[in-house]
Amino acid sequence: MDYNYPLSHHWTTEEIIDVVAFFQVVEKAYEAQIERSSFMDAYKKFKKVVPSIAEEKTIFKEFEEASGFNSYRIVKKAKEGTDGDSISFK
Repeated sequence: MDYNYPLSHHWTTEEIIDVVAFFQVVEKAYEAQIERSSFMDAYKKFKKVVPSIAEEKTIFKEFEEASGFNSYRIVKKAKEGTDGDSISFK
């Protein structure tokens, strides 16, 4: 993977770590599978950093343009699932 994650220079180191961790679980869902609960934990931390829906959409779009991975589809699939489910988008 040869792309950069969409990050803000306004975020703290901890916030950057949470955002990067979220994008890594999105990648994992595309490349293999991930437990829904692990994904939702990462998404909740991401939402603490990026609470605005508009900013989330912008960041998701930037990530998709860079990586080809659509974060929205994975989030939607995770929200529709139940605990104990695995998420994959192969």
